[in-house]
Amino acid sequence: MVAIFKYNAGNVRSVQFALERLGVSSVCTDDPAALRAADKVIFPGVGEASSAMQYLRQRGLDVLLGQLEQPVLGICLGLQLFCRHSEEGDTTCLGLFDTDVRRFPAFADTRLKVPHMGWNTLHKMQGPLFEGVKEGSAAYFVHSFYAEPCVGTTAFTHYGQHFSAAIQHNHYFALQFHPEKSGPVGQRILENFLNL
Repeated sequence: MVAIFKYNAGNVRSVQFALERLGVSSVCTDDPAALRAADKVIFPGVGEASSAMQYLRQRGLDVLLGQLEQPVLGICLGLQLFCRHSEEGDTTCLGLFDTDVRRFPAFADTRLKVPHMGWNTLHKMQGPLFEGVKEGSAAYFVHSFYAEPCVGTTAFTHYGQHFSAAIQHNHYFALQFHPEKSGPVGQRILENFLNL
């Protein structure tokens, strides 16, 4: 069973649709027993860091997240919450990844808007999520904050500066982009996660 982590900050339906296209059913839940019992856990996110972390802490779900033993995939805000700290709301996050989240600056190049919305290429990909994904493949991003590169960075992209497009630490994986909105590339990445 695949569990989609419910925490009032998710792009849940589009993730469920993407899984259904792969022939995989899922349950959206914040029940600790169901999350622990799942074969895989997906932690999606569209929202704001401080309110999301408040929701998790009020229910003890921040502790649970750090105790899960199966593969866990964070998406977008999910990646950011796996980091130590976010400038969004001056938020202490989960600390699963040894890096911090910064807000994009106002770029001198006025073509670079914040939030960053659209397709960007992935580079220096490594690890099991990117098996069969070609260097320079494009993925869809929507975000105003980014994770700084770190030892766990498994893919980079460039938007005014280099930042982490994907991070992994042990069985925790995360993507800044939305695989569920990234066409065949995103589908392959989701398949790779489901096959871990």
